[in-house]
Formats: sequence, C-alpha cells, structure tokens
Amino acid sequence: MNVQKESYNPLFLMDKSKPSWQTRVIIWLVRVLQVKQKKASVSAVKKRLRKIKDQPVSYKPKGLGSGIVIGLKTINGWPVYYTTPDSNTNVDSYVVFIHGGGYIDEIVRGHWKIIGEMTRKAKVGCIVPIYPLAPGATADQVVPAMGELIGEVFKEIGIYKLSIVGNSAGAAMALASTQWLRAQGARLPNQLVLISAGLDASTITQEQREIAKNDPLLDIEGALYGAKLYAGALDLTHPFVSPLRGDFHQLPSMLVFAGTLDFLYPNSIELKRKAEAVGVKVDLHIKNGQPHNYPALPTPEGKEALQLILNAIS
Repeated sequence: MNVQKESYNPLFLMDKSKPSWQTRVIIWLVRVLQVKQKKASVSAVKKRLRKIKDQPVSYKPKGLGSGIVIGLKTINGWPVYYTTPDSNTNVDSYVVFIHGGGYIDEIVRGHWKIIGEMTRKAKVGCIVPIYPLAPGATADQVVPAMGELIGEVFKEIGIYKLSIVGNSAGAAMALASTQWLRAQGARLPNQLVLISAGLDASTITQEQREIAKNDPLLDIEGALYGAKLYAGALDLTHPFVSPLRGDFHQLPSMLVFAGTLDFLYPNSIELKRKAEAVGVKVDLHIKNGQPHNYPALPTPEGKEALQLILNAIS
C-alpha cells in the first residue's frame, strides 16, 4: 500500500464521528431559511451586490463582548481595527484576522465574535483590516496591499509572534498575501490559521460538484462568480486568486479546518499535499458532516475547533 496516497485520502484524514445534534439543528435551520439561495447563482450575487450598493453594511465592531479595548487607525488607506484585552493584560502575541464573505460581503457580527473570543481568551492583540471589496477592488490590488499591511504590523509589534487567521475568502487572501511576502523576501508570519478555505477558483472537480448538491450554505455558480469579480483582469489560475496554484516553499506552518458538507473542503486536502511535499507542516482537521465555517458555530465541533485555534495563537 502507498502510505503517502492513503494519508491524503479524505476518508483517512477525516474525523468520522457523527455530527452533534446541535450541528444537525443548525443545518436544518439554514436549509429551511434557504440561506444558500442568497448567493447560489450569478443572478443571486448580482442581486446581493445591488442591495449592498443601496444599503451599505457597516463594518464597525459588533458582538465583541466585554473586556476588550478597541482602537482604529488607517494603514495605506484602509481602516484597521485593533483589539486588545483590558489594559491590565500584557500582550506578546498578535493576530491579523482576514474576514471572509465571498470577496463581496463586509465583515459581520460572526467574525467580530471570533475576534472577541481570540482577544479575550487567548490574550492576543487582533489587527482587523477592512479591505475594499469586489468588484470595486480586485486581487491585483488587494493581495499586495494586504501583504504591505502585514509588513506594517511587523514594524509595530517588533519581535512578537504574529499569526494570520482567515476564513473562507479571507483564508485565500491570508495564503496569497503570505506567498507575496515570501516572494518579496520579507518577514513571514509565524503561522497561518485557515478556516474553510476556498483556494482554487480555477478548477471544480466532479467530487466538488457532488458535495455542492448537499452543501447547505454554498453553491458553485455563485461562489465562482464572486471569485471572477475579485479576479478582475487576472486569470482564475493566478495565485492571487487561486493560491493553491502558488509556491509553497518556505511558508510558515498551517492549522487548517474544513467540514465535509462544504464543497470547498477538497482544497484543504490538496493544500496539505502540496505544502507538505515541500516541507511545510499542515495540521489539517476535517470534520464529518460539518458545514462551511463550522469553527464559528456554537456547537461542540465548533467549540473544539475554536479551542485549537486559541491554543495555537496564544
């Protein structure tokens, strides 16, 4: 038996335990509410963009919880929020959090809740860039700008530890901007934490098409359209858009989470294969029956994943 091939078999990597009743209730609820339909197709995404244009969504922090100090500054034209534990706590680890949203949606309460948990429980300082969204901003602008912002953060924090945490589209940006930094010969973050990452917009496999039929949150057509808007003039194969096609040499270690109800989860398996082939450690957690962004859910599986994240970044 070829051990290497088996190690990248999703059935071998996956936690095969049945999803909790809390997870099953949430999945039932999102199906009943037809959450998936909001961005399932090109027409749905266009409708969403019209709504965003008519009713812009605030990016201001909401849901952080107590015991957190909030600051705001501008870096290279972007609003950037800073969160730290209450003023009596010494901080020696930092996180840049890059939110998801299919490249078109603003940071939301669920993201801020995770930021609050990281700040309060892991005693870290969080830096939260409010990056410009597609179609107004595209990958050729956003990825280098994100890399430059991380470089500015390094100047501020000095020798202290820095982790980059990203979910969904934000996870792709986290990996792409780290690859950009490495190409510039710049200092790299200590680690990447990637949650439900969409890492290759250029290839949709038959396996992914089958998973998408039962995915309660995402569908291929809408997700690809958002990626195309973000790509702008770049081809979908460009590493800024599809960092799975980028260079993994000398990248930092990665902690990666994916659920088998998410049609993007095979990207995380390929990420592990490609990164470890060049000596980059990837700690991959695949949970059976879990949806997109499951570490953010108030379920046993979500709490377990969040605790692993807190342990890693502290």
